[in-house]
Amino acid sequence: MGTITSRNTKDGGTRYKVVVRLKGTPTQTATFNELRAAKAWLVQTEAAIREERYFKGREAQRKTLADLIDDYIRLELPKREAAEQQKIRNCLGWWRNELGETTLQALTPSMLAEARNKLLRSPSERNRNAKNRTEDKTKSPATVARYMAILSQAFTIAVQEWEWLDSNPMRKVKKPSLPQPRARFLSDAERTRLLQACKSSSCPLLYPIVVIALSTGARYSEIMHLTWEQVDLARGVARLERTKNKERRTLPLTHHALEIMKEHHEIEGCPNTGWVFPRQDGLAPMEIRKHWLAALETAGITDFRFHDLRHSAASYLAMNGASLAEIAEVLGHKTLQMVKRYAHLSDQHVSKVVESMNRAIFDEPANDNVAVLKHKKKARK
Repeated sequence: MGTITSRNTKDGGTRYKVVVRLKGTPTQTATFNELRAAKAWLVQTEAAIREERYFKGREAQRKTLADLIDDYIRLELPKREAAEQQKIRNCLGWWRNELGETTLQALTPSMLAEARNKLLRSPSERNRNAKNRTEDKTKSPATVARYMAILSQAFTIAVQEWEWLDSNPMRKVKKPSLPQPRARFLSDAERTRLLQACKSSSCPLLYPIVVIALSTGARYSEIMHLTWEQVDLARGVARLERTKNKERRTLPLTHHALEIMKEHHEIEGCPNTGWVFPRQDGLAPMEIRKHWLAALETAGITDFRFHDLRHSAASYLAMNGASLAEIAEVLGHKTLQMVKRYAHLSDQHVSKVVESMNRAIFDEPANDNVAVLKHKKKARK
């Protein structure tokens, strides 16, 4: 319950002191020169306390974005996978440098939008670290969207668990428009040349890695973080523990991929533990970027990334009759949205199936059918 008391000042004026006491909450006080303002504050404060908004507002006045980011890194970051932590730390570090001194109460969607625009104009990390920099290589819309999503996650924790804010200001900021996803896949000729180049590579593990990628559609990180504990050669499967959507998935190893894995297992001395594709000291997965780029150059293939092997696998599935649901299951997608880009390839396959069926049932009497149609046409005349 709140009370208002007045006292006369030395200059002949009146000051109004408001005291709000509600059970289970700290006492709140404020002083005003006008009774109307005092009454308004009393009503608003009581309502805010009952709705648990007042103390969030006090935290928002006191805490800065740097405080939020520091606490998020200290409390929440250790819960994330080790491989993600440095990327998240880097993203949050950019926001901290840009807006860290701003209080949460003063932080507005327009300020976040301005920072988003600055981020879109900033150079990409790959370009910044490259020997031959290109002036116009800036962060991609997808990268900027990821920066925004990571800060948004921190805001959500501050709203839901720490009660520092009423709402997440990032939700009012529009993400940059993303380009249509790539669907680059290898032609039969390109695939033949690439596999031959990988076989001839100075890196003996490049060929098995590319075969696994093409035959299973697995991501680069999923393949490179495979351990022998996850591989069951007798059953012809590999269990993925670390996937992008945080769900376990089983990779079927069949035909050539299984033969390659068995051969690799024997060459490595039939280990039961350790990385499947280790670097020389065995302490971490190997790095194949240099060998991969060399193989692409040898094969004469341009505009192709390692991730496009995943698109190639999906495209081959579609062209061999797999439904979109089946492709999504193989690739580990939760929804069909990400595999719709392969629908036209599946449609082409269906057309070929129908064409094949028509040939099978009409090839025999084909000449007779043409003769019948010509006879009917003459009869109409």
